[in-house]
Amino acid sequence: MRHIRSLTGRRALAVAATAGLLLPLAACGSDTGPQDGTSKPSTGSPASGSTGSGAPAAQLTVLAAASLTDVFKTAGAAYEKAHPGTSITFSFAGSQELVAQVAQGSPADALVTADTKSMDKVKADTGAPTVIARNRLVIATAEGNPFKVDELKDLADAKLKVVLAAPEVPAGKYSAKILDAQKITVRPVSQEPNVRAVLSKVELGEADAGLVYRTDAEGAKDKVEAVEIPDAQNAIAAYPAATIKDSENAAAAAAFVAWLSSPEAQKILQDAGFQKP
Repeated sequence: MRHIRSLTGRRALAVAATAGLLLPLAACGSDTGPQDGTSKPSTGSPASGSTGSGAPAAQLTVLAAASLTDVFKTAGAAYEKAHPGTSITFSFAGSQELVAQVAQGSPADALVTADTKSMDKVKADTGAPTVIARNRLVIATAEGNPFKVDELKDLADAKLKVVLAAPEVPAGKYSAKILDAQKITVRPVSQEPNVRAVLSKVELGEADAGLVYRTDAEGAKDKVEAVEIPDAQNAIAAYPAATIKDSENAAAAAAFVAWLSSPEAQKILQDAGFQKP
């Protein structure tokens, strides 16, 4: 059964020390739980022992890149259903914020970032990472593409309000890489702390266009239009997953990270538009 847990006590202090804003925890639905984003209160103590599927029961906290928000809701629900007694709390934010939390000792069990460089920064604090999925960038515009943005070079138009992820964010790094490679100068009206914030700006009409992952645009296709970027001009994002060495649920965390490479998890990821690892 899905439980949503707030960040309190030692966890809250550690997160505050990063000076990064933690995005809300996302919950996975369950067959019997509320479907409106709320949760039922816990009726007992944390599960212990085995889930009956070979993985130890536990309450896991997984730090995950913001672009995984939607798909990990589905994946988490599927994992919990297959592993009774295990509940997962996801904390979604920009990879740079998640890495800062790990470095500050924020209690967590596993980490999934949107690039390998971010994961490498905390390699002393994690187990060996495994790439579980890949992604690519698209140009997100308002529905109907009213400004007729057809290619990357159109983003250089000074009349266009373009928003990008900040340079320290994986999506920002990928964006800078592809724009620099094409010698395109873009002066964004804002630089956001994660790719979901970029998408939100376009959805709300606060920006005319922005560079986001294909999966983000796909999840908001009723509000934005995705303009594809040719492979030769694009960048491929890799998503590594790893356990956190200080986890109090080491075996259960390892089981979840391993499951992310399983056929079941891979189908969920690829159905959401992610590419194979």
